[in-house]
Amino acid sequence: MDIRIHGPEANASERATIDAVLGEATERRDLLLPALHAVQSRFGWLPPGALNYICRRLMLPPSEVFGVATFYHMFSLNPRPPELAYVCDDIACRLSGAERLCSELKAALGPQGGQWKRSPCLGQCEQAPAVLVSQAGELPRLFNLSNQSNRNPAATVDEVVSALTTPPVRTTFESLLRSVPQAGKPGLRLIKRIGRIDPESLDAYRSSGGYAALGRAVQLGPDGVIGEVRASRLAGRGGAAFPTGRKWEAVAKAQARPHYVVCNADESEPGTFKDRLLMEGDPFAVIEGMTIAALATGSEHGYFYIRGEYPLAAGRVELAIQAARTAGLLGKNILGAGLNFDIELRRGAGAYICGEETALFNSIEGKRGEPRNKPPFPVQAGLFGKPTAINNVETFANIPVILSEGGEAYAGIGTSGSSGPKLFCVSGHIAMPGLYEAPFGTTLREVIRMAGGVAQDKGIRAVLLGGASGTFLGPEHLDVPLTFEGTRAIGAALGSGVVMVFDETVVMADILTRIAAFFRDESCGQCVPCRVGTVRQEELVARLKAGRTIGSHADELVLLREIGQAMRDASICGLGQTASNAIESVFANPGLMTSKGQST
Repeated sequence: MDIRIHGPEANASERATIDAVLGEATERRDLLLPALHAVQSRFGWLPPGALNYICRRLMLPPSEVFGVATFYHMFSLNPRPPELAYVCDDIACRLSGAERLCSELKAALGPQGGQWKRSPCLGQCEQAPAVLVSQAGELPRLFNLSNQSNRNPAATVDEVVSALTTPPVRTTFESLLRSVPQAGKPGLRLIKRIGRIDPESLDAYRSSGGYAALGRAVQLGPDGVIGEVRASRLAGRGGAAFPTGRKWEAVAKAQARPHYVVCNADESEPGTFKDRLLMEGDPFAVIEGMTIAALATGSEHGYFYIRGEYPLAAGRVELAIQAARTAGLLGKNILGAGLNFDIELRRGAGAYICGEETALFNSIEGKRGEPRNKPPFPVQAGLFGKPTAINNVETFANIPVILSEGGEAYAGIGTSGSSGPKLFCVSGHIAMPGLYEAPFGTTLREVIRMAGGVAQDKGIRAVLLGGASGTFLGPEHLDVPLTFEGTRAIGAALGSGVVMVFDETVVMADILTRIAAFFRDESCGQCVPCRVGTVRQEELVARLKAGRTIGSHADELVLLREIGQAMRDASICGLGQTASNAIESVFANPGLMTSKGQST
């Protein structure tokens, strides 16, 4: 088989960069993404000689390597400037002046595509507007304009330009404390350590009670752990809300071997940042939760998949994995209990679709991040075709809490249908944007008040619940209890815990246009209903915004609903099935487009 790409051979620097990642490995397709990351980080793009060498080392045909390299936003097959700024222009950042910032960067640096480019949500919504700075030879780093100039983008263009050549600065506790306004308050469970202890210190974690839950899990054994998780009634916090205990039990009983534990940290839903802050502020808690899951499901290997736009989170998780391994809390015979479990870190490269669990599996395996048909489900045939327990960061962070407090006690928090504490990502036109913890059953109004209410005491026009794939609610729904059952009763969903507030000044047509463009860009294109439907939906929203409808306005709304229904009925995965939710929810409630807003 000819596995040579047409073009130059790899030079010594390119070969050394790739060899450092691959070592002696051959025919390990699952190392393709790490190899591409190493080359992109070292050179700022993917030179053809380096791709040639990767093909030969991994025994992969060029078409497969090119197919993966071109799938992700953060990889480039063309030379780029050694410094590049990704400027978020998604929903929360638009509310904080991202469009004005882009205009000024264009004047200062030229059109996008040179030293800067627009980006979908960077997961920094509580510190909007946000910029991700990429420098050749360095890991990308997030640069928050709100840290510098009090959310005044007109005064921060010079700082963005300066950041392109400024060495990385170590992130301080002040950033975490700003993002988690509740830090230090009593009664917290999931975010009690964030901003209070050193997230890179295993000793600090253990001194604050860390790894006591794993010790109890060893005493209980696999069946006992699953019993506690089932008693807790913990539902997955990634959006689907599947019972975690049932998932783990199914994997534990599966006959095929090996079993895998996977942490889905590809948090890419616009408006969501809770998993990023858990990883940045308390990474050992997530790793402890994964280790307990491994004991319960009989798994010896795990993968921690973190979105590429989270460099600080990835760095802290990697340090935490190394520290746990050195202390004997990962690896062979953990705690002398015969438990063998270790974790590999994988970084995404800019693909919202990889938050879908089967697309994430494909990405880890070195394939394009395209979803698989179900069934079979991951508990039967997941990563590498084997039984897999996959949960998101917040779900794993709940596990030590459950083992420490007991499943029944945990189930007493919240409501009968939604147990435990929940993390909410509050952003938009809000006085104190940030991450908030509250028991299920807290109302939307109460969460908004926790965050200081609407900025500048303006009225609320709408609240986006659940992110871009969620639902816009009007002020009449502010007293809805934030539970799975409570939001379902009004035709909404909690999703990833997004609470994005829009005051009376917002132009909703602009927001809907951005949401439609987001789904058009992020559709993987594998299935026709989503590939075509997201494009047609964007065109329709653009026509409505411009007032150039085909037929009557009512006809266009009928067509919008038909497009949405086709995507819901026939798309392979949740992206197409939810791509029209937020847009349809606005047109179903015309008051959201015209009302002056109401006070909380």
